[in-house]
Amino acid sequence: MYSLAQSVDIRGAAGEPLPHPFKGLSRLEVEFLRGTFSLVVAGPGTGKSLFALNLALHGNIPALYFSADSGAATQLSRATAIIAGSDVKEVKHRLLEDDFEDYAEVLGKRWWVRFVYEARPTLADLEVTIAAYFEVFGCYPHLIVIDNITNIDVGGVGDAESFTFSLEGLCEYLAEMARETRAHVLALHHVTGEHSDGMNPIPLSGVKGKIGRVPSLILTIHKEIDGMDGRVLHVSPVKNREGFEDSSGQTFASYDFNKANMRLTDVDLAF
Repeated sequence: MYSLAQSVDIRGAAGEPLPHPFKGLSRLEVEFLRGTFSLVVAGPGTGKSLFALNLALHGNIPALYFSADSGAATQLSRATAIIAGSDVKEVKHRLLEDDFEDYAEVLGKRWWVRFVYEARPTLADLEVTIAAYFEVFGCYPHLIVIDNITNIDVGGVGDAESFTFSLEGLCEYLAEMARETRAHVLALHHVTGEHSDGMNPIPLSGVKGKIGRVPSLILTIHKEIDGMDGRVLHVSPVKNREGFEDSSGQTFASYDFNKANMRLTDVDLAF
């Protein structure tokens, strides 16, 4: 039991915003606060993993990325392209040719960004890995990414109702993890069927399983593709306990997606 004055001393790093490259989201009062849990929600292939990877690699912060949805070759190629500004096709080619020495120095600077590639990690796997991170580096990650939340093995799920219940319970578990480790825990998640093409703003009601109660922040992502195969990602804060929110998804910050180097760059206007 703590007084308000004592709460100042026990807060620790909780509430501190992580450095991030998304200026448009900052204008919409979106920050990724340590000690809190968030969801990034989008249809398949829209860009939620790229969004999370750009966040994890920005600022060289201690980060732990559970990449259940993508293997090492994919994440290494994308991460190298983002960090070095290189063409991802050239990076993949050099990886396959075992000619990666030129990237060693730049990758070495991200030494405390760590990836786990188990396809179906259990809650025990998460806990052991986070404990191991603390043992190696003497601190917990400032950012923990779960890609995707539905890849976490929480035991047998027999029907739609128990599936939703298990996701709700997993969200509560991840929120507790954020509070105990003072990390920002960011989980990626899917949308309901009518939003799966990712071409229109996704409201809070479009979150699969209706699990919007627990996260402090929920961002949905839809895409815009021009005639030249360019892509813009629109990121909507549909829930935000610490700032602006628009549950309709119609208010968003926009980012050009560079298909060559996998980077996201702010479009000047936030709609």
